[in-house]
Amino acid sequence: MRRTYELISAGDIAGFGDLVADGFVEHEDTPGFAPDKEGTLDWFRALLQAFPDLSMTVEDLVAEGDKAVARVRVTGTHRGDFLGIPPTGATGDVQLIDIMRFDSDGRVSEHWGVADMLSLMQQLGVVPAGAPA
Repeated sequence: MRRTYELISAGDIAGFGDLVADGFVEHEDTPGFAPDKEGTLDWFRALLQAFPDLSMTVEDLVAEGDKAVARVRVTGTHRGDFLGIPPTGATGDVQLIDIMRFDSDGRVSEHWGVADMLSLMQQLGVVPAGAPA
């Protein structure tokens, strides 16, 4: 699991794709992208175009059986179009939680994830930040 983040952060989507099973199923909503292997690779290509300095750092990793769960810090500078939002030059720094299921060959066969998109949109300046709690 940790290797998937390392490859994405390095911009090696082909290498990341080698770790993803052909029958991969994406359970996280990625608007405009198919919930399969190719759609997921396209999602990360688009993400890296929007945030070319994208960095994914595993902060916690727990595994049991054929599943692993990670808490990941994602940072990057918004330099390209992202979900219809033109580049802002702002830096994003958000948390996400991922669950990956691995097949018998050690490839990722399923993914579930939750990313703090509200915080990202606030950091990019496209959604106003709320009053402090």
